[in-house]
Amino acid sequence: MSHSEKITVKDVMKTTFSTIDGDATVSAALLLMKSSKTSTIIVNRRHDHDEFGLITSSDIARQVMAKNRAPDRVNVYEIMETPVICVRPEMDIRLCARLFANYNLVRAPVIENDKIIGMISPNTLVLDGLYAIYS
Repeated sequence: MSHSEKITVKDVMKTTFSTIDGDATVSAALLLMKSSKTSTIIVNRRHDHDEFGLITSSDIARQVMAKNRAPDRVNVYEIMETPVICVRPEMDIRLCARLFANYNLVRAPVIENDKIIGMISPNTLVLDGLYAIYS
């Protein structure tokens, strides 16, 4: 593949991701993380005018474990990151990498027609995207 060929987010995004409602408990989020083998879950919008959120294992460590809070007594909406920066599937991976660097992102949902179709991370950008450019 040549250095000038455009590789898009859609080319390298992960299409398997987990979602949860904001009113679920952190215990439920932990079970989903464990069963899905992921450290990040997308939090569903409550209505059409709401924004998506993210909850990560780091959020749980900082805001539940470190504060000695009971995971079954804390709701996801209390500790989730919202609103989250979403990316379009047509975005060039180089621009996506710049967005991640500028905003210190660890994950971003990929949105098409107002629906989540995937998830992108720095690992995916580098291991799948950059590798494809230079191999």
